[in-house]
Amino acid sequence: MAKSVAVLMGGWSSEREVSLVSGAAVAKALSEAGYKIETIDVARDVEGLARRLTPRPDVVFNALHGRYGEDGCVQGLLEILAIPYTHSGVLASALAMDKPMAKKLFVDAGIRCADHTIADRDAILSGDVMEPPFVIKPLNEGSSVGVRIILDDAAVAATRLEDWPFGNRVMVERYIAGRELTVAVIGDRALGVTEIRPVDGFYDYEAKYTDGRAQHLVPAPLPPEIYEETRRFAVLAHEALGCRGVSRADLRYDDTQSNPGLVYLLEINTQPGMTPLSLVPELAKHAEIDFTQLVSWMVENASCDG
Repeated sequence: MAKSVAVLMGGWSSEREVSLVSGAAVAKALSEAGYKIETIDVARDVEGLARRLTPRPDVVFNALHGRYGEDGCVQGLLEILAIPYTHSGVLASALAMDKPMAKKLFVDAGIRCADHTIADRDAILSGDVMEPPFVIKPLNEGSSVGVRIILDDAAVAATRLEDWPFGNRVMVERYIAGRELTVAVIGDRALGVTEIRPVDGFYDYEAKYTDGRAQHLVPAPLPPEIYEETRRFAVLAHEALGCRGVSRADLRYDDTQSNPGLVYLLEINTQPGMTPLSLVPELAKHAEIDFTQLVSWMVENASCDG
């Protein structure tokens, strides 16, 4: 009999629309591969979700993005229900979503990261937290939601955080000049490295999910030693948090100050997008793994931590 797979999608985070696109693509590919598919648009109703998962499917494909879907919350429910699920478990998911804690573990593992501090929202505008250029980020959002780059004192003076909806505590991170890189990790190996070149500005939410807003260079045109260090950092980060399945590491390569330059890990995404513009399927394709093979591998390697 074909395995039954429930695809969780949607949710209520700031990344709901992206999750719906990812979930639809996954459900279509798995259905064509012969799996028995049910899609569930997840609402803020734990009891209702538990009912939808009864009788239990063989596997849950977690295509949720953002808070509550990839921060360990839904994973905890699936552990209680003893349903194998894709991507990382409770602890790794929670750690990856908590940017300050994740960076501490990355540094302990010997991975180069940008310096940062955590500050009150109002303190940032005083100009005393960090000399520009720097980046401000929410502590626990994905897809570049809320990220702002502050390049000079004029930008500090012009910054307005009165409508900042991500809490009073903010990550202030040293801005790393150079090039945007990303690496897909599947199991225990890095598939490859992509360089991302936005058409304008930085690789923000709009550039990630609007066709034509960024150029993807696969494989990234890097010096061989930088290419390998980038891959190594991605696998180390995956292992440092205890991730499983598929993850994506985002990095910066500063080639402006020295030769061959330095690579810095920014963060790791335990549930990378599966949209037509997403980076992990693109890297998998370059490694001769098509989309159906990729999501089928994820289903067949789904598990619980307990």
